[in-house]
Amino acid sequence: MFGDTLVDITTTVAGIKLKNPTMLASGIMDEDAGSMQRIIDCDAGAIVTKSVGLTTRQGYPNPTVIELDHGILNAMGLPNPGIEHYGLELSLLKNSKTPIIGSIYGANTKEFIELGKKMEDYGSSALELNLSCPHAKGYGLEIGCDLPLVREITSSVKDNVSLPVFVKLSPNVTNIVEIATAAEDGNADAIVAINTVKGMKIDVELGKPILSNKVGGYSGKAIKPIGIRCVYELAKNLHIPIIGVGGITTGEDAIEYLMAGACAVQIGSGIYYRGLDIFKKVCGEIEQWMKVHEYKKLTELIGVAQV
Repeated sequence: MFGDTLVDITTTVAGIKLKNPTMLASGIMDEDAGSMQRIIDCDAGAIVTKSVGLTTRQGYPNPTVIELDHGILNAMGLPNPGIEHYGLELSLLKNSKTPIIGSIYGANTKEFIELGKKMEDYGSSALELNLSCPHAKGYGLEIGCDLPLVREITSSVKDNVSLPVFVKLSPNVTNIVEIATAAEDGNADAIVAINTVKGMKIDVELGKPILSNKVGGYSGKAIKPIGIRCVYELAKNLHIPIIGVGGITTGEDAIEYLMAGACAVQIGSGIYYRGLDIFKKVCGEIEQWMKVHEYKKLTELIGVAQV
């Protein structure tokens, strides 16, 4: 019977072959080589590093994380040791067979180029551009809201590195397809959708916001329908691969993203719900679902819900 046979859950993103479609999302369990190796040992198909800038950043003071009923609200403020120190951690993973994708953020094109070059030197397999941060002339405007700047940064980084370039987009925009199209016009190799959704929590006893930054990014199960919708719209309108992220805790969650048009998925806050073994668990659930529904290859699932 087919249900007793093996299924193929490998996938390819911009020429990078993954043994399975799960990737560690940026921002959790990726602060150093030791934590990333733990996720590698848990069978993640790829690792995305924490978002790293040119210099050390302390981030926001506590409280920075709140666990809510259906997700996690955080305002960490992109704490990181800076690219030079982080490069020492990446050098310890240079011989890893699991692709390491370097996530970078900057205030302008020049910073993204410099960071991209350094990530390449440190052995990254690809770059993920985190465009959900303010740019120097934007007075707080996210880079990811500025179409010409998205195109310029993506194109400039592509011109200066030989790695595939993924662009991670925010859902906090009027039209995510327009932003993604600007990235595609800049020769992006893939789109990562979505980043966290802006949210807020108020302490009704004190009458004040709980997070020190007041506003944070909401992740977890509650944002999955938003992520699915974004991936569906992007896959319908773009010609480059989509990596889905947001609220994935089970194999069926991942399959939803695949059917919407993603070729791989990232898991972040799901680790809080199911532990480090979530990557093995999700892959096992995908395989079991495929056997029951008589799919032989994961690639057969990609975009089947597109109508």
